[in-house]
This record gives sequence, structure tokens and C-alpha cells, in this order.
Amino acid sequence: MAKLLVAPVSAGLDVAAASKAFAQALGAQVFQPLDASAETLLAQGKSDDWFDAVVGKAVALNTDKLVIEGIAPDADKLFLSGKNVELALSLDAGVVLALQSDSADAAEVAHRINLAKQLYTNSPGLLEGFIIEGAAASVGEEVARLTGLTFYGSSSALKDVSALAKREASRLSPAQFRYNLIDFARKADMRIVLPEGAEPRTVAAAAICHEKGIARCVLLAKREEVEAVAKERGINLPDSLEIVDPATLVEQYVEPMCELRKSKGLTPEDARKQLQDTVVLGTMMMAQNDVDGLVSGAVHTTANTIRPALQLIKTAPGASLVSSVFFMLLPNQVLVFGDCAVNPNPTPEQLADIAIQSADTAKAFGIPPKVAMISYSTINSGSGPDVDAVIEATKLAKEKRPDLEIDGPLQYDAATVPEIGKTKAPESTVAGQATVLIFPNLNTGNCTYKAVQRSANVLSVGPLLQGLRKPVNDLSRGALVEDIVFTIALTAVQAKQMAN
Repeated sequence: MAKLLVAPVSAGLDVAAASKAFAQALGAQVFQPLDASAETLLAQGKSDDWFDAVVGKAVALNTDKLVIEGIAPDADKLFLSGKNVELALSLDAGVVLALQSDSADAAEVAHRINLAKQLYTNSPGLLEGFIIEGAAASVGEEVARLTGLTFYGSSSALKDVSALAKREASRLSPAQFRYNLIDFARKADMRIVLPEGAEPRTVAAAAICHEKGIARCVLLAKREEVEAVAKERGINLPDSLEIVDPATLVEQYVEPMCELRKSKGLTPEDARKQLQDTVVLGTMMMAQNDVDGLVSGAVHTTANTIRPALQLIKTAPGASLVSSVFFMLLPNQVLVFGDCAVNPNPTPEQLADIAIQSADTAKAFGIPPKVAMISYSTINSGSGPDVDAVIEATKLAKEKRPDLEIDGPLQYDAATVPEIGKTKAPESTVAGQATVLIFPNLNTGNCTYKAVQRSANVLSVGPLLQGLRKPVNDLSRGALVEDIVFTIALTAVQAKQMAN
């Protein structure tokens, strides 16, 4: 068993006793997520902060066997009990509904259970079953038939719980991803250069990173410009935040840059001109090991960010190309989308390499990779050159990395929706369970990630660039402060991994 949440669906139920009973039966610890700070954070609209804190507390218990005490309905705080679904998702916990009823009318009890089930319709796979306190066992059996859920008895007489003990974690939740990312970044303790040093969102993100210990940021800008932005936006600049005037650094990188570009005949005069571009300057700082990573793109294009890296940093050993992924923090889990920012029309060979790079990235950030090669066709439902390219890419990827679960072509719904995956590709171990989605070209990938991001209002972290010798990451020019903070954290984690 990974984690189980006991979710009360009626007032008066002793959720503590029910949780304790399950914990004893399963050899698990009881975890109480609701504390005095929770209501304050929720009232301030800071649900994510609470869920991240809950994940941190659960991790601190150092066990995968947890029974989580759900939040009981309270007429004065109705919004709290609705958080049980998000708690279960954040902790990747199965849910047992708990009902207090002495009614002998199974239809009436089933009606109440079915109403409670509606909260979980958009989160398939969460509900494990239910218990009833106060009703006869025969009522519970009939309710099970009417609701399609497993009946586990009552807290004083639990039954058939061995099936719960076999439940395994199946997804990485957004809260767990955020917690892991920040935790990994703090431990990495990396120095990250931000060439757009006076850009308001970048200044705010750098300040947050220092306050939270995520990374040691270097803002390339004149101090007076940064201070003016901070004053205007009400940003507190930590003393530890480095602000460096780019003009004071140029000369020390002229000679090293000429050496790196000697095959192209770069002269000191041309090097000085190019180093006026803070992205080029920041890239040279990284090339000389003065910083560990670079994040840019809030006002620069992707090409402006990547070109200096390709010229001065080069690709990593064994990498045939540079590609990108986005981490899409959907309500139920985190998915990896690639390539949505770099390669316009990859060949089958390049698409295979993008799939492999993306799978390795997913694994590095705690996401078990199940790679779906996306197309408008599932397996053999369609034909044509575009489908043939995906078929070839899938074949090549499997040959190169037989250790990875890769399948395609798969349509998006067949890749991500279990019921559709079983119908359209019943033999596939990826269909309906994909965690890494590889799009056939940049047009499809970029449009899809932006549509999901904006229409579903989800956080998109990235693009994270893959295949470079050192980490350079590009921002969307529409990036929010939160996006930049997480991209800095991603870069710090990448830098640590590349240094090992």
C-alpha cells in the first residue's frame, strides 16, 4: 500500500477512529493534514502552498504506508471538506468514503454514496470503496451492488483490506513535483545567471529564489535599474542576491570567447560587440564555470537564448540534438510534453532521440516514463507520410532503448485516458497511462501545450532544454513569476545532475 485517505461524507462520523482502524489493519501510520495554518492559507487563496506543505510533512514521516485522516463536513467550513479530493491527488492516495448511517434503506444510503462519488468523477482511479458506521453488514453489501464500490465493513469490523495493501503509487502529483523540485534545488545549491536582470518578473523570481533558498541568482543589470524595478513593484531585494553590471564583466571574457570561437575567426573586437548581449555574456560565464546554469527568455526569443549556447557550450557527449520539454502540472498528475519549443520538423531519427531524451528527463525528476508517440492515428487506424514517420520513430526509439516503455502512434486521448486506451490499443502498456507525450512536430506540440496551459489553467514549467553540455533554459515571453521560479529550480537541479 502507498497511501489511503479516509474521506467522511457525513457529519458526526469519527474520522479519527476510522483512520486509526485502517492504519492498524494495514500496518500504517495515521497522518493528519489539517492544522491551524491550513485555514489561513486557504482563506488567502494559497491552496498550493498548503498542499506543498502537506507533502513535505508526509515526506518527513519517512514512510510510504500512510492512512490520511480526511476532513469531515462542517456546516461553517463547507469549503474544507471539498479539499479531500485535492489532498488525495496531492499525496497520490486511494480514497475510502466513510459514512455514518443507521438506516436499513440501502437505496437511500447508496444515493448518498453516489452523490459523494461525483466529487471524484474527474479523478478516475482514486476511489477504492467505502465503509458504513452504524448500518447492518447486509445493507453495506447491497449498497456495494448499487454503487459499484467495494464495501470494507465498518471501522470496528474491517474486512477484505488486503487488496488495499497492494495498491501502488501510480502518478506524480503537482504538489509532489513542486516539493521534490524545490527540495532538490535547495540541496543542489547552484549559482544561476539571469541575463534579463532588470526585467520585473525576473527580479521578483530571483528574490523569491533567495528567500526560499532555491538557488543563488546573479542578475546581470545595473544596480540602480534593479532597485528602481524593486521599488516600483514592492519587491524586497535580499542582501544575498547578486546584482552585477554587465559592463564590468565584458573584458574578462573576450579572450576566452575568442579561444572558443577561433575556428570561426572571432576577433577581440567582434567578441566585445557580442558580449554586449547579456545572454552571450551569461553563456560565457557558464562556459568558464563561473555560474552553473542560465535562464533567459522573458523578453528574448528562444533563438536568442539557444544560439549562444550552441556556439559556446555545445551539445552533451552522445547528444545528437537539442530538444525541449514542458512539465504540465495537470490537476491529477504531472505530464511531460516534448518537443514544444525547438525542433520544427524532426526526422524519424530525431523524433526517436527526442523521445529518449524526454524519457530520461522525466525519470530524473521522479516521473516514471511511459512514452507515447503522438499522432492523429492510433496503432493502425490511419495511414500517410505523417503516420509513417511516427511509426518509424517509435521503432527506432525502441531499438535504441529497449529498457523504456515506448509505444505509438497513439492519439492524445488513447495515450492519456485509460478507458479509451484499453479500447483503441488493448495490448499497449503505454496507452491510457502515458506520462511522456512526444508530438510529431513543433506546430502540434507548441499549439497543444499552450491550449492545455491556458484553457485548463494549469501551470506549465519549462521549456527545459535537453542535450546541452550545461543547463540553459528558455522562458516563454508570457511567463509568470511562478514559472520563472520553477525554471530556475529546474536549471539548478539539471546543473547538479550534469556535475555528477
